[in-house]
Amino acid sequence: MNGTFRGGLQAVVAALGLAIAASVLTAGQRPETASMALLDNPVIQYASRATTDRVSALNQAFAQGSRPLARDARTGYLLPVLNALGVPVESQLLIFARTSVQRDYITPRNPRALYFDDAVAVGYVPGAPVLEVAVHDPQQGVVFYSLDQSAEAPLFTRQTSCLACHVSPSTLNVPGMIVRSNTVAENGNLTPPGRHDVDHRTPHTDRWAGWFVTSNGTAAPYSQRAHAGNITFSEGGSTSSQVLVDWLNSAPETHGYLSSQSDIASLLLFDHQMHAINLLTRLNWTARVAAGKGRPVDADLDVRSLVTELADYLLFVGEEPPSVPLSARQGIAEYLDAKVPKDRRGRSFGQLDLTNRMMRYPCSYIVYSAAFDGLPREVQQAVFARMREILSGLDTRQKYAHLFNDDGEAVLEILRDTKPGFPAH
Repeated sequence: MNGTFRGGLQAVVAALGLAIAASVLTAGQRPETASMALLDNPVIQYASRATTDRVSALNQAFAQGSRPLARDARTGYLLPVLNALGVPVESQLLIFARTSVQRDYITPRNPRALYFDDAVAVGYVPGAPVLEVAVHDPQQGVVFYSLDQSAEAPLFTRQTSCLACHVSPSTLNVPGMIVRSNTVAENGNLTPPGRHDVDHRTPHTDRWAGWFVTSNGTAAPYSQRAHAGNITFSEGGSTSSQVLVDWLNSAPETHGYLSSQSDIASLLLFDHQMHAINLLTRLNWTARVAAGKGRPVDADLDVRSLVTELADYLLFVGEEPPSVPLSARQGIAEYLDAKVPKDRRGRSFGQLDLTNRMMRYPCSYIVYSAAFDGLPREVQQAVFARMREILSGLDTRQKYAHLFNDDGEAVLEILRDTKPGFPAH
């Protein structure tokens, strides 16, 4: 087994990132020339400029011997890495679509587990050679790393080959996250009818194909299916939920998983924030390039368009509500509620709703992220000004109707209490 493991490791490290989104490769999608030129822009220098992300900081601790990791016989370095990066185990998601660079290890009976917070995503497959890590650097966008599960002295290795898929229209042509619904066959291979990108505006019926969704009990009848998770597709177009039955009956904790759960609340949060991260990177880079060319940032048309787009997204404009009331797995709601700051009345953007919409108050907790704080100051102020304009009811278009009530005023009050730099008046 060790020989197979180490041989597999060499193959994975050589190609890491080239098949993280196999659907992209299948479609022949490649980074646009203009996008790659953006990475090399003197104000960006994606590949050569030093990063300040949490993984690079952890690497420094490894090198200095101040943060040793103890490998677990069952899950390798997974738990100590999650602990060191502050990523909650309750965030676990499970994807059985074979879309990772470690696809040879993935099946519906051995899915890929993802763990995440507002800046980091960790990918783990039992028996696979490496942990895959994507982390958002406030200035450099998403940076990709791998960690050898068999190493005696673990160290994260940066992987730029991931850009073959992770710089594309799906990521707004900056190094970013891909969240996709992929219809799959019984073996996890991609199959028609298709695949598409997902965020909080995507109808639930079009989400999570190729993913397990475990918190809503048994799968709904297909004539009234609430989402596309937990099923496989045959060549004739028929569907089956046998993969879910097999998974739940397999005692996953006994063969390398932290739990059997792939919680629908975590899926909703993941869908929302990954596109937000891509938007923030795109806006940050566009503003810096404009400034580097001597253009007034607040007058640049591309910057202004992205400011409007980000303000809308943070305020959940166009959000697809759940079709039935949902409940979160124990732990994830508590984690988010504890992490996000509260106003003087105890309200926060980390409180879930899951009945009428995802969050109790329709504003994203991403406003507190290092990614948001990494925006140039004048860009932050432009985003705040646009949010304030919407929340104050000055833009009366129907798409903002969900804020024409006490919710809009509550969001304003919470922002004024909890977000430094947000205008008091």
